[in-house]
Amino acid sequence: MARIDHYNSPDAPAANSVVPSTTAVVTDEDGRILLVHRVDNGLWALPGGGMELGESIEDCAIREVREETGLDVEIAGLIGVYTNPHHVIQYSDGEVRQQFSLCYATRLLGGTLAHDDESTDLQWVHPNDIQGLKMHPSMRLRIDHYLAGEPTPYLG
Repeated sequence: MARIDHYNSPDAPAANSVVPSTTAVVTDEDGRILLVHRVDNGLWALPGGGMELGESIEDCAIREVREETGLDVEIAGLIGVYTNPHHVIQYSDGEVRQQFSLCYATRLLGGTLAHDDESTDLQWVHPNDIQGLKMHPSMRLRIDHYLAGEPTPYLG
């Protein structure tokens, strides 16, 4: 299913749903960040997705990382809460979702790197090389907040 991210756009359609979701920063021993190249919008992003009934938001982050990357992680901390009502995601099925996402820092436990059908590629990227990638501003914001290493989570 295709999607269009509307970010602070006056022409954005009105949201008709809210789905709690997560993104996760997964790093390797060299400090590189794992990114997925998404099928639905062609952009690089942190692994993540929508919460399912019966799971906690932390379990959602762990599950999404495993599904999208093949890796096992544990939650190491909260980077931020992202609820900008002017960031809506328009899907080809008519859903227009208001952003509601928590971004977590993780610790890599193991697994075998493999992408699923939601992405075309996975890549470990050094933080200095991220600026050159085609990425939505909301993903850059999360990565910037992670790299800033603030003692308290971003709220916004």
